Amino acid sequence: MNNLAAFVRQVRSRSREHAQAMALLSNAGLAGQMISVLRQEIDSMVRVVYLLAQSTHRRDELIAAAVSGTKWSQPGSRAAVTDREMVELAQSLQGWTQSVYKFGCAFIHLSNLHDYNDRDPLELLPHQERMDILGHCRHYHGGPGSRDATFVDLMPYLPRVLEKIAANLSCYLVDLEGLAQQDGQSV
Repeated sequence: MNNLAAFVRQVRSRSREHAQAMALLSNAGLAGQMISVLRQEIDSMVRVVYLLAQSTHRRDELIAAAVSGTKWSQPGSRAAVTDREMVELAQSLQGWTQSVYKFGCAFIHLSNLHDYNDRDPLELLPHQERMDILGHCRHYHGGPGSRDATFVDLMPYLPRVLEKIAANLSCYLVDLEGLAQQDGQSV
């Protein structure tokens, strides 16, 4: 199996597991973990978007690194390719990636947002970030409708958010496979 096939397999496997986890977490009402799953799915998506923007040779290097467990580095350097760099690229293409990614990071890393059982995490965000998250959720997922929506109001939409991210990721993986085929590689 070539590196691209292994990479695509591991991304799709991770995405399937995220869907299963989201269903379980949603039923259990474990909101912080639901956000963490979203953040992980976005991590996969921004990496694939980043790969799509690279030259064939560079893309092949990065895919080989991902399959072997090596960190992605800048060309000709040991400096890492940063999450910020990948998120900014995805943000320029989609417009919503950064707000979901940033919100998700607050649940990956211990933060005041983990106190969501006693304080509303949306109220703890700067006003514009809160409006961005709610605006994207309304635009792409139909809600929550209230201008003063709370985190509890947002929770039922999180599985839909994951579905949207996973659908985008799936399309990007098909694009990645298509580029490989154009380059004469087997998939």
